[in-house]
Amino acid sequence: MLKSFCIKREWCKGCGICVAFCPTEVLALDAQGKATAVRLEACIACEQCALRCPDLAITMQIAERED
Repeated sequence: MLKSFCIKREWCKGCGICVAFCPTEVLALDAQGKATAVRLEACIACEQCALRCPDLAITMQIAERED
């Protein structure tokens, strides 16, 4: 479960890698060419966006799962 999600817009150069690797199409590039979360409720916390971002502009925290 996703606890927090943050895109540091000042670090984003708009390369679109995060958008391409997001399996649930949570991310898109906005009118300024910066990554933005357009469907955050669909996020499965796979962390592909954060892992692939060359600018380290995306961070997320995942809540511990209760078993």
